[in-house]
Amino acid sequence: MLEVYYYFKSPFVTPKLKFYFGKTKIGTPYFLPRKVIKDPQNPGRMKFVDKKIGFDFCKLGWKTKWRDNDIRFEWGPIFSFVFFGYQLAITLNVPEQDHYWESWIFYTLYTDKKLPVKDRVFQMKKEFPQNWTRTSDGQTQKIDMYQTTLKKKWRPKEVDEVRDEKLTKILGNI
Repeated sequence: MLEVYYYFKSPFVTPKLKFYFGKTKIGTPYFLPRKVIKDPQNPGRMKFVDKKIGFDFCKLGWKTKWRDNDIRFEWGPIFSFVFFGYQLAITLNVPEQDHYWESWIFYTLYTDKKLPVKDRVFQMKKEFPQNWTRTSDGQTQKIDMYQTTLKKKWRPKEVDEVRDEKLTKILGNI
């Protein structure tokens, strides 16, 4: 559960809580909330049954593919409470979910924790770039996902922003 604290205290956009209440239908992560019981028809065997009452908490799900730092997002964190066919589920809503969580994992596991946040973010952007292209209506656009997933303070600056800051410094001293 301590991991949840770090979701909110990182340089990434603060996740918004998303609540669901209704019939049990949100998986934790792949299956509806369930439990393992002894199978009365086959002694010595176990079987899965739907939970009638119970809590589930699943941490962020991810895996590595080809290298240690080749991260793939699987599922987001979820807290679920089931009560006789009804469910209260709390999930974290983040922008660009795959890019957000993969970057968050890289930042958490593969950047130098001895460095200040600013340097860790720089290291992450250098070693784990999130530059992609998106085509819509025949128009191809280059996108840096860190513009969406990082808090404004930590986002890469656009060329215009850098120019304006330099001009303000120069002209401010006249």
